[in-house]
Parts: sequence; C-alpha cells; structure tokens
Amino acid sequence: MQRRNLLAAMAAAFLTGCSKIGESAWFGALVDGAESWHRGLHRGLGFGRIQMAPEFDRSEVSPFFRGNGNTEVDSDDYRAHLANGFTDWRFTVTGLVDNPLALSLAEMKALRQRTQVTRHDCVEGWSAIAEWTGPQLSEILALAGVQPGARYVVFRCADSFRQGPYYESCDMDDALHPQTILAHTMNGADLPELNGAPLRLRIERQLGYKHAKYLTGIELVTSLDDIGLGQGGYWEDHVGYQWYAGI
Repeated sequence: MQRRNLLAAMAAAFLTGCSKIGESAWFGALVDGAESWHRGLHRGLGFGRIQMAPEFDRSEVSPFFRGNGNTEVDSDDYRAHLANGFTDWRFTVTGLVDNPLALSLAEMKALRQRTQVTRHDCVEGWSAIAEWTGPQLSEILALAGVQPGARYVVFRCADSFRQGPYYESCDMDDALHPQTILAHTMNGADLPELNGAPLRLRIERQLGYKHAKYLTGIELVTSLDDIGLGQGGYWEDHVGYQWYAGI
C-alpha cells in the first residue's frame, strides 16, 4: 500500500509540475525508458504470482466518488440510450477475435460477475474507495476467442474531448488480470452517468485515467501505432501521460 501511495504521488507531481522540461526530446526519451523500467518492475514484484491491488471492506467506501474528466456525454445517441435505460445499447468486441460480439447490458449482467472494493487513485492527487461489480474482461475475451496475434485491447468510449473521442488501451497481461472488470454497478446501484454509465473499465493496478468510462466496445490489435496518434490513449497522445501507469 505504501508503494502504491508513493507511485501515485510521484505521478501526480510529475504530470502536474514538469510541463516545461517535458517538452525536451532528451527528457522524453528518458521518461519512456523509465516507463519501461517501471512496467518491468511492477510486473516482476510478484515473482511469478499474480499481483492484486488492495481490496477493502464495504464499510470503507468513500461517502462521495467524484466524477473526473467528462461527467456527461454530449451526444443525441447517448442521451437516447440513457433515457431508455440502455436497453438498446450494445457493447462490441472487434478486431483480432474469432467471434465478434455485440452484447446488450442485460447480457453483460448475465455473465459471471466479480465484485471488488478498491481505491481509485487519480493522477491529480485525489483518491476514493468504491465497490464495483461487473464481468471480468477475461470472460468476454474468452467468449470472443482471442486470436494469437492480439497483443493489446483498445477501449472505445462514447465521450469526447476537443481532439475527439476518448480511448485507452492495455496489454493482454492487464486485460486478463482477475481484477480487470467492466463495471456496470457502483456501490450496489447502476453506474451513474457521472461515473461512466452504462459501463466503465476498472483496471485496478493503474492510475485513474486508464479507467475508461462510457464504454462502447473493445478492439483487439497487434500494435497501437495506428490507434489515435500511436501512444495508446487519449491523454497519452495529447498531453504526454505515460501509457503504463501502474501503481
């Protein structure tokens, strides 16, 4: 837990206080190298065991879990889905899979579910604990049949920023982690729009900007080079956040 706190604090300090030095090419190369080192260290700490993010008791849930980034989706299509309880909404699975999927919210809820009480650490320096319920991403990938060439999962979202729709990605190690779920329920109730309804990613061993909200689907790919500007996520492409944000 102390390591998790330290890494979250270091990431917040770097991303909010180092914009000038971050513009230099040599520093960018240094940070990219440090990211690879961090990823290797984070993955290696378990010495062959699956490393789990800390889980908490239901009594420790925060009284309020703030929205961050977008807190609503400004599109007619999304507003229509929200109004009818997402009954016509579909979550798609495309790319390098044997069986492309288009799952309704009811079908997502009919899958085997995992409930976990975890802490969300934002790169801006705040944290909150919540209970999340949803199917493990590994279950959905098993239904789709992942092809051998797939190395990354790209998360597509309904919300947009100035540069276009939000998107994120992770490698197969994190995609198959038991705590990586697609949450439709928060603290025992349907996920609210404020926090990403109808479905958001919970990738518990990474910082908050990796937890994509307002999910519409996933795409399995071999490379991230052709996704956005090639850095693997919206903030990675447009602000310079690191792709691997493990804590």
